[in-house]
Amino acid sequence: MKNPRLLVLGLLFLTQVTVSLGQNKKLDRFAFGSCNRQDAPQPLWKPILADRPDLWIWMGDNIYGDSPVMDTLRAKYARQNANPDYQLLKASIPIIGVWDDHDYGINDGDKRFAQKKESRDLMFDFLGMPADALERRREGGYSAHTYGTGDQQVKVILLDGRYFRDTLSRLDRQYQVNLTGQMLGDAQWKWLENELMTSTARVNFIVSGVQFLPTEHAYEKWANFPKEREKLLDLIARTGVQTPILMSGDRHIAEIMKLVDSRFPKGLYEVTASGLTHTWNGIAEEKNSFRVSNLIAKLNYGLASFDWAKDEVLIEIKGENGSIYAKQIIQLAKNK
Repeated sequence: MKNPRLLVLGLLFLTQVTVSLGQNKKLDRFAFGSCNRQDAPQPLWKPILADRPDLWIWMGDNIYGDSPVMDTLRAKYARQNANPDYQLLKASIPIIGVWDDHDYGINDGDKRFAQKKESRDLMFDFLGMPADALERRREGGYSAHTYGTGDQQVKVILLDGRYFRDTLSRLDRQYQVNLTGQMLGDAQWKWLENELMTSTARVNFIVSGVQFLPTEHAYEKWANFPKEREKLLDLIARTGVQTPILMSGDRHIAEIMKLVDSRFPKGLYEVTASGLTHTWNGIAEEKNSFRVSNLIAKLNYGLASFDWAKDEVLIEIKGENGSIYAKQIIQLAKNK
């Protein structure tokens, strides 16, 4: 029989491990997801591990904290860290991410949340952000990460849509449009413009807790701030960043979308992967004129796999037992 004390020490070690991935390390594939209850069964870590990703990206609602009490959030993060399968993931690959609202501390929260700085620090602790990291010395939870070199370079830009976001009003369960409010705040907008302008990556993933493209549904989305949504799309187009791909969570469903307009004649894709531990109780109809996949209401995560020889990335929505619910091949831009 194994020594119980050694087993406990081993689990404690795994809980604290933070695997780093150097900027010169090539990404062959990465996995991503959102909406994860720390106190619920988590069956997807095993298939995620079986896919052998080089990186995991949290896209929000990484725990369901929903409390202004930091000891409560800290305990819930600890519970997630104690999950044995998640510990295996932490011990094998690096993890990056950003929050949405439940892990922020308040459902549908915005810049008025009084504990946002303390909560941000707990999120960074959970992600293994170094104590001396630049990200800890500024306001907000946004960050950017670049992997690989040359024509195999990948950039991940994680946007914070909570810390600086202005208020939305709600009428009959429908969020009302805010024509003057901001999603990101001035400092984050300036940072984002610089990250896009200076990016040398072959493919650039831009991540937000809430969806970018949809305009029809009644819930939180970038389209609730239509000027901000257009500002973002204009910025992506104006900077000419190579192969931009949008990623989002929040909705407890998964879908792949595509916007085609004068700015993006070849199309701008968005993939929503949401529902690591729970999804809609049943499939309902929801109009989305940008959707190019099925609407998926099963436990899911996303997987991005690069075929550098073919100049393409395969985006998949996957679930239990390796099931594939949707997939989309996106051609990479020719390297500048």
